Amino acid sequence: MTFNEGMQIDQDAVSSGGPGMGGKLALGGGAGGLIFLVVALLLGGDPGSLLGDFTGSQNQQTQSDATGTPAHCKTGADANKYVDCRVALTAQSLNAVWSGELQKQTGTKYVKPKVVLFSGATATGCGNATSDVGPFYCPADRTGYFDVTFFQELVDRFGASSGPLAQEYVVAHEIGHHIQNQLGDIGRAQQDPQGANSGAVRTELQADCYAGIWAHFADKTPAPGSNQPFLKPLSDNDVNDALSAAAAVGDDRIQRASRGRVNPEKFTHGNSEQRQKWFLSGYRTGQVKACDTYSASNLDSPPGLR
Repeated sequence: MTFNEGMQIDQDAVSSGGPGMGGKLALGGGAGGLIFLVVALLLGGDPGSLLGDFTGSQNQQTQSDATGTPAHCKTGADANKYVDCRVALTAQSLNAVWSGELQKQTGTKYVKPKVVLFSGATATGCGNATSDVGPFYCPADRTGYFDVTFFQELVDRFGASSGPLAQEYVVAHEIGHHIQNQLGDIGRAQQDPQGANSGAVRTELQADCYAGIWAHFADKTPAPGSNQPFLKPLSDNDVNDALSAAAAVGDDRIQRASRGRVNPEKFTHGNSEQRQKWFLSGYRTGQVKACDTYSASNLDSPPGLR
């Protein structure tokens, strides 16, 4: 998936800056601890309970000197070339899609989230964080956080495609958590945090489905003040890129790689096949009602694929 080259990137689309606190944070647990953090928070919902545990006291937060969208990010052509620009323009596209669809489909007015690009470490409303936690959304400050070096990690460590829609899927998933926050559902993840049919898994699969809704409309929704969509029409290869990213971060694949075995009782995000299917449920229908994971009796059978 590529952006139309003439799209203009809003200079307030994202905030960017350096580390959010001084000194090296003690994550603990060595490589195993890092894997746990990535598994727990990768494309995650509410990281507040874990960020404080693994990155030090939340009382020691300091704010970074935030700036706006990186200066080299001006057009769709830049978004096609640079990953930080891609995050910024993806955020704009998500805002355009959800500004129309959320109210139309649910009656809830869409409130734009903040999107922060950071390097190394940052302070958030959910606690301090380093790049090791992967991308995440913090409900407390309604912000998605991204260190773009993660996208290469997604390819190198987890075997995802390096295609643009694989990266855009990650951004769309995190903004999917913002949709859940607006609709009052995101707390279900903490109420039932673990297991193959848990609230946590249902919350993550729903965010995958919401990412699919964005993909359904992304090449049809024009930028404000323009008659041209942000994105060129999706190809089958584009969709496969997103599916590869969804599969790469399935609980079963990550558990097998890190522990050598799969234990569904420890699932927090859903298995690879489920993550792909729920993305496709949103993508094929474009309907929020096709993403009701909480009412699904069988998470292997999303309504949009029946």
